[in-house]
Parts: sequence; structure tokens; C-alpha cells
Amino acid sequence: MPVLTRLIPSPVVVDIRPGALDDLASVLADQRISQSGRLAIAVSGGSGARLRERLSPTLPGADWFEVGGGTIDDAVRLADKMKSGRYDAVVGLGGGKVIDCAKYSAARIGLPMVAVATNLSHDGICSPVSILDNDAGRGSYGVPTPIALLIDLAVIREAPIRFVRSGIGDALSNISAVADWELSHRVNGEKVDGLAAAMARQAGEAVLRHPGGCGDDGFLTVLSEGLVLSGIAMSIAGHTRPSSGACHEISHAIDLLYPGRAASHGEQVGIGAAFAMHLRGDRESSRVMADALRRHGLPVVAREIGFSDEEFVRAVEFAPETRPGRYTILEHLDLSPEQIKDAYTDYVASVTD
Repeated sequence: MPVLTRLIPSPVVVDIRPGALDDLASVLADQRISQSGRLAIAVSGGSGARLRERLSPTLPGADWFEVGGGTIDDAVRLADKMKSGRYDAVVGLGGGKVIDCAKYSAARIGLPMVAVATNLSHDGICSPVSILDNDAGRGSYGVPTPIALLIDLAVIREAPIRFVRSGIGDALSNISAVADWELSHRVNGEKVDGLAAAMARQAGEAVLRHPGGCGDDGFLTVLSEGLVLSGIAMSIAGHTRPSSGACHEISHAIDLLYPGRAASHGEQVGIGAAFAMHLRGDRESSRVMADALRRHGLPVVAREIGFSDEEFVRAVEFAPETRPGRYTILEHLDLSPEQIKDAYTDYVASVTD
């Protein structure tokens, strides 16, 4: 008998609304994730302390663990501290570093992981990947998708607006990433998972077309859902292709070539995505994306994040080396430094006129 459906790894709970954090204990109990309340909760040392003070009375059976940073060593230490506690689940309560450490630690000790995001800086909140620093720079580590995800929009509003803007850039970059994936299919025959591509692309398009702004609950809900769908798309595909193409190669190159000077991840991939659309010859889409970035307060050219044209051109030239074997518009065109410079000059003129 043919297989008529497939199982999709995804959270059993996705709760996005103002006040969601206050219902954490009851949501986990209702879904039988932790009826006993025995939870290991990973938090940061800063804002995490305030959240612990707020939530401790509602989570009497929880043990709290401070995450030192976002390195592989931090994640291993966190797992070692948690492994003898007989917990039902691990909760990562915080931003990207905390959630990535919690995902890796939970996988290491064999427990389900609950993500409680306090900002919307990138699509890692629901992805099957932990991004952790290591001795070689930064690595991507495969982990199970969170079993539950809570996003309290009231808490999101308390975070600096730069985190929302970063998430916008990451969501919009899906459009370019899927275009790269489809290019590789046409040229090299790389298999495209249609469902994963559709989810990732529509997540980006929903953010691109929404008329609201960073302070609007409706827009924040669409952005949150888009980041969740991006993570699920990566789970379906089994890799990061739905959300990572030339846009992310350029961002990784900036991180490697100019350590300590990099802007936020979302700012870099947003510029990378708009430029990649321009390289494809789709100037209208490039301008539409740049207009959306600008409307939400994100940069659209390299100088707006502190890099000269020459430095950005060098990053684009180096970008393919960051993901060997990945085929994007950069590998397809294989431009010389002079050709990249000319293309970028043309892009800047197109999006700033």
C-alpha cells in the first residue's frame, strides 16, 4: 500500500499571544509534557533573573540553571548539571543563545525541550539546529525540534526593538533562500521538498506583505508564526536549505572576515537576500524587499551596518567558501571581484534612488 501521508516533526504546543508566559505551567501540564512540574529551566544571567523571580511561584517543582554563554562548552556544562535531576523536560527561557544551549543540552540527556522565546531575533526558536560557538568559530548542531513553543507578545515588546528587526530580516531571507534551492534543482537536480519550500517561502511573504509595524500585535504574531514555520520547514527538509542560501553565506562571510564588527544576524541576511535577488536579475523583488527592510528600520546597504563597499564585495567573494557544496546564485554566477563590485554598485543605485 502506498504511503499516503507523512509524519512532520513539529511542536505539540504553539502558543503565541500576550500573557502566554503566565500560563506556562498549566500548558505543560495540560499537554502531559510535565504533569509533575519537574522542570529544568535554563535562563540567562540578566533578564533571566527577573523572569525567574516572576515565574518561580508558579513553578515550585522547577530547578533553575544559568546559561553562561552560547558555546558548545556552555551547552555541555548545562547538560552535565541537568542530567541527574530526573526532570520531565528542559525549558529554554530567553533569547537565541539560551534556547540553542537548552536544545543541545536536552538532546544530550534525552529529554524533550520547551522553547520560551523572549525575543524574535531569528528562526532558531523552533528549528532542529543549535548554533553554538566552538574552537573553529561557530557550528550548527542537529537537535530535535522543541516539543512546545511559547511566545508572550507582552514580553517580546519589552525586548529592544533591534531583536524584532533582526527577526524580520531572517524571515524575509527565506524568499531568497528558496529561490537558491530551486536554482540548484534546475541546474544540478538537487531535490526540493515542496512542502518545506512552500512553508518557508510563505512565512517570508507573509512578513513582507503585512502592513503593520514592529509595535503592532498583529504584525508580531505574523512574524512569530513565520519564524516558527521556518523552523518546521527545516525539520521537514532535514537541513537548513529552506531558510539559508546566498543570504546566509554572505552573513557567515561577514562574521568570519570581520569578527567583532558584525551587525545582527537578521540585518546581515536581510541585505544579503535583497542583493541576491538583484543578482538573479529580479530587480523588482529586490526593491520590494529593500523597501520592506527600510520600512521596518533595517539597513539595505553595507555602509548602514558599518562596512565599506570594498569590504562587502570581499565578503560576497568569500561567501561560497562558508558552505562548501551548497549551490546558490553566488556559485552559479561565479563572479570576479570586479563583477561583484559592479553588481553591488548597481544594487545600491537601484535601492537608494
